[in-house]
Amino acid sequence: MKTVFINCSPKKRFCASSYFLFLEGLFLRGEKVRENLRTKADHDRILAQLQDAQTVVFGVPLYVDGIPSHVLSFLEKMEAFCRKKELRLNVYVIANNGFIEGKQNEPLMQLFGHFCARAGLSFCGGVGVGGGVMLNVTRILFVVQVGLLLLNTVLSAVKTGDFFPAAAWSSFLENAGILLFLNVGVLFYLIRMARCIRKGSDSGKRYTRIMVPSFLFILFADIFFIIISVLQGGIFRGWLSKKQPEA
Repeated sequence: MKTVFINCSPKKRFCASSYFLFLEGLFLRGEKVRENLRTKADHDRILAQLQDAQTVVFGVPLYVDGIPSHVLSFLEKMEAFCRKKELRLNVYVIANNGFIEGKQNEPLMQLFGHFCARAGLSFCGGVGVGGGVMLNVTRILFVVQVGLLLLNTVLSAVKTGDFFPAAAWSSFLENAGILLFLNVGVLFYLIRMARCIRKGSDSGKRYTRIMVPSFLFILFADIFFIIISVLQGGIFRGWLSKKQPEA
């Protein structure tokens, strides 16, 4: 069985959509093809991969309660292509947004359902994830934790000859457990959807979120976006940009 994963995020790296597609791929067997959809130059390459595929999994960020514009233009071309080639694909969607409520992705799911109906494809549901940006950060934190574990192991081996420092492993396992708990809702529904993909059945539309209380999520999100704004010049961009002379 050939499954095509289409990352629809316009970001070139460290995007939440690629993270969730990566996780989904861990639970599937068979031929797996990963594609990035960012510009019109990607259209023909991706469509060529669909001709002998059985399943397509879209990883899509929620933009203004809907599908990003560059994805809409691809879906228009994909509709005509699938109708012309008489393809009968099973389509699944992993949608994510910056809000904590996974249910915010419902309008996007409905749009994909309408698209599949027009294109003659089978919309088999998917997973809507709330707090996608924060969950994406957890994978970066996990890599950092692995790096710290390796560093502490090397230092311990050099200083004492101990290749398994208890304190370092205890800290790593504790932090890894916390990160796993934050992702547990996403992992549960992705595993469930993977079972449906293997069977070629409808998974339904399921919604989940990062496993933190809402008031903590709002606090962390505010701090995160303030830091990002400062680093990227967002707060001061309006002050420092060149002013156009008034007519």
